[in-house]
Amino acid sequence: MRSWGVLGLLCCALLAACSVGTPYRKPEIPLPDAWDATSGAGDSANDQSVWPATDWWHRFGSSQLDDLIDQARRANDDLGAAMARVQEADAQLRIAGAPLLPTVDLGAGATRERTELSGGGFGVYNVFSPVLTASYELDFWGKNRAARDAARALAVASRYDRQTVALTVISSVATTYLQALELHERIDVARLNLENGRKILRGLAFQQQVGTATGLDVAQQETAVALLDAALPPLEQQLKQTVYALAVLIGRTPESLQVNDGTLNDLKVPEVVAGLPSELLTRRPDVAEAEQQLVSANADITVARAQLFPSITLTASGGYESETLASLVNPVNRIYAVSAGLTQPIFHGGALRGQLAYSKARYTELLSDYHKTVLTALDNVEDALIATRQTAVQQERQTDAVAKARRAYEFAQAQMSAGTINVLTVLNTENALFSARDTLVEVQYSRLQALVDLYTALGGGWQEGHSG
Repeated sequence: MRSWGVLGLLCCALLAACSVGTPYRKPEIPLPDAWDATSGAGDSANDQSVWPATDWWHRFGSSQLDDLIDQARRANDDLGAAMARVQEADAQLRIAGAPLLPTVDLGAGATRERTELSGGGFGVYNVFSPVLTASYELDFWGKNRAARDAARALAVASRYDRQTVALTVISSVATTYLQALELHERIDVARLNLENGRKILRGLAFQQQVGTATGLDVAQQETAVALLDAALPPLEQQLKQTVYALAVLIGRTPESLQVNDGTLNDLKVPEVVAGLPSELLTRRPDVAEAEQQLVSANADITVARAQLFPSITLTASGGYESETLASLVNPVNRIYAVSAGLTQPIFHGGALRGQLAYSKARYTELLSDYHKTVLTALDNVEDALIATRQTAVQQERQTDAVAKARRAYEFAQAQMSAGTINVLTVLNTENALFSARDTLVEVQYSRLQALVDLYTALGGGWQEGHSG
């Protein structure tokens, strides 16, 4: 028994030493020391608290947004499909790992034969033969282990893919909800503008009756009112389409969802610090997924290379064979067979070397994809940092523009009532105010959208080892 144990250990060591593959090495990609588009973003980068939390959407302070995202995480179809892909990958891993273990089959046969006897006449025989067969392929070149490793990497990649899908879904829900609020508010602004325009029109109509305004003045204001009225249907259409899209994201029918009236001002504006660029690679599930695809492709090269070498298979079978069931398990009826086979590929029309060349090319392709994914991740963060900073400045300036436009409009109304200016001046200040209000709502949305984009670019608070 000790000799067999030593022999087994030697075989294991020999098998481990015969792998024809190259160990995977993580690609080295130079990363910047700090973000270029942010001021002071890296000052506290060593503090892990600067990265977004996994439930980053709570920081907007909207209970309705929280509820919508909870529904999406439970019922979104893309997330359901991603979870199914994880289960598929786990099943493929079990399949890929099976060749590392022996296969055992149980068979049983019963035969009734009628044969001619040498002395004349015929004889009838029954033959019963239950047989247990075991077969095992020696993984001498590491082919089966590499196939298992490739499947394991794909299983891990499927989990990163699920995290990426979850992040995309959550970001889409947040973006669509913000857009719905924006359209609600723009509709409210448009209706307020329309009401103010109609109020001025009524005043001008009265002045026309008493002779202090002309028909041209009234016609010009009627045109302004008509344009304001015509701006409402497209906004209402966009709002309905946005709400319908939000319903699909949370796994509901379009007509079943209602977004409560609210304003973007009701939301909090969270602060986000980006941390160090080098840490981004552990924060972005799409980067981790791309690397696992690379790990799998590297293992596939080993599988393809090992196909060029001989395969060794050990087979053993044992059982009983008897003409009667009563004496079937008698030791004298025991049968067994042990065999070993070696198969060396000689000519396959170039298929094996073609598969090896394909696996190498596939690895090179995925290496480029990984490099691009890393660069894209860095670019996403830089773009989002620029957007959050610039939209904050833009909102501040646009708020000031609205205040000045309102003041000019009020002055114009007072002077027109006093008869010191004509209606054209009022129309100009009116249009300026209405446009400034609408633009302010758009800028507020853009700022909040930029924050959602930044959360997404930073991996949404996800990091390796967290469920997200």
